[in-house]
Amino acid sequence: MRRLTLGSLVAAAALLAGYGTATAATPATATFAVTSDWGSGFQAGVTVKAGSSALSGWKVEFDLPSGTTVSSVWDAEMTRSGNHYTFTGKSWNSALAAGASTSFGLVGAPGGTVKALNCKLNGNPCAGGDATPSPSPSPTATSTSRPTSRPTATPTARPTATPTATPTGKPTSSPTPTPTVTPTSNPGGKKVVGYFTNWGIYGRNYHVKNLHTSGSAAKLTHILYAFGNVTGGKCVLSDTYADYDKAYSAADSVDGKADTWDDGALRGNFGQLRRLKAMYPHLKVIFSFGGWTYSGGFTEAAKNPAAFAKSCHAVVEDKRWADVFDGIDIDWEYPNACGLTCDTSGRAAFRNLMAALRAEFGDKALVTAAITADGTDGGKIDAADYAGAAQYVDFYMPMTYDYFGAWAKEGPTAPNAPLHSYDGIPTPGFYGDKAIQKLKGLGIPSGKLLLGIGFYGRGWTGVTQAAPGGKATGPAPGTYEAGIEDYKVLKTKCPATGTVGGTAYAFCGGQWWSYDTPGTVAGKMSYALKQGLAGAFFWETSGDTANGELITAIHKGLN
Repeated sequence: MRRLTLGSLVAAAALLAGYGTATAATPATATFAVTSDWGSGFQAGVTVKAGSSALSGWKVEFDLPSGTTVSSVWDAEMTRSGNHYTFTGKSWNSALAAGASTSFGLVGAPGGTVKALNCKLNGNPCAGGDATPSPSPSPTATSTSRPTSRPTATPTARPTATPTATPTGKPTSSPTPTPTVTPTSNPGGKKVVGYFTNWGIYGRNYHVKNLHTSGSAAKLTHILYAFGNVTGGKCVLSDTYADYDKAYSAADSVDGKADTWDDGALRGNFGQLRRLKAMYPHLKVIFSFGGWTYSGGFTEAAKNPAAFAKSCHAVVEDKRWADVFDGIDIDWEYPNACGLTCDTSGRAAFRNLMAALRAEFGDKALVTAAITADGTDGGKIDAADYAGAAQYVDFYMPMTYDYFGAWAKEGPTAPNAPLHSYDGIPTPGFYGDKAIQKLKGLGIPSGKLLLGIGFYGRGWTGVTQAAPGGKATGPAPGTYEAGIEDYKVLKTKCPATGTVGGTAYAFCGGQWWSYDTPGTVAGKMSYALKQGLAGAFFWETSGDTANGELITAIHKGLN
């Protein structure tokens, strides 16, 4: 239904009264709508539309109820004075032709009934005197400005704890079973893909059962089982005890049934994943090989892609657990570039490897890859033929995190996973949207790209400045590794105090951390939808809370 503004009503009355035939000018409007609300937070969109006259620029301002705050905004600049918020356009969307519109989005807290009060657009009422504009569609504009200078730093691509490590410190009790979604529900549309690590069953005490008790299994579409090793040009198992030998008691088993030692019985994570899939038939499980620690083996594998693919098929489709896995994932960090080790296989090596895997596994199996998110000119994306390999994969997972961290011991402090650039970013071009736009620019379809989310933060100590860009003395202490900590710990240990580049940061007791929260995840999911991406993936499941706060935010944001 079309809404009548005060101006149009006056014009209609004048015509009916016989005072003339001229129509009143249509005013510019701004409409505010809450597009998602999860109780502790909300996401909203604001649409600015020019009226009969063009706008050379726009400024939207409104008040929020006492206690309500905005933590993140995109496609607009924001300033705040108490509960009064002012938003102005970016360089690409500030000028609007007559009748044209643009949108911006924001995330805030808490949720509940959120209204924009005393709303004004360029000093005038946002909608004919209505201080609380009526709902409008969520934002669809997706422009960003991107620096073109090449960065000097090189991001890592994943927490560096090795799969054989068994860190301590996590409580040994399992969460109380509180699934929030019916176990057999099938999340619609977009992909929600999460890594499950085989070494997490040790010091982290995180098991397949936790995916059920947290309610997360119902919200996931795919599980990436990490990691298989790559050595001698072949795929091999990295921990046979964790993978298929560990015996689970009835109390620790995902379905409440104890493992047996009968001939042919499948135990360990593989056995638990088989039972999880029986409980959640929509779930797909993909065996991931490589990762930061094991990627050095791909150099040898690239010498004979067909033999490598054959060895991988033998592992994934072993008759003892062939029904558990739906395909293979390759996490090569990085082809024809440096990670923990340096590879010089050539630009075509990755494409050749993926082609061989598709040929060996066939069209029905899933073939996926986690890839670099370094989209700078001459960076890691340019080092390999990701566009050529795209025809062989079901989806790519650019690792849009680990851009900045305490490997730069003295700082400057900067966000782990910025989605957008910001003033003062230490390395221009190190942010998620830059990588996504570069991959799309190579011709890789949006529908084959997922946005990456880290379920952990990176931090420094010896910091005196709350805002990003401060100096430090070294990495902040972490439960398992200095400079890194799980979200479930950081949310209470060092709560977020601000946002930058679309992600959160926190300053507490001389420590500075950056990590994603349910609120910033919601903003990133809005971005993924606007970009037409296939969904999102994350590293990794044990970093979430016992009730799956971050997985829930991803699921809600995409559905």
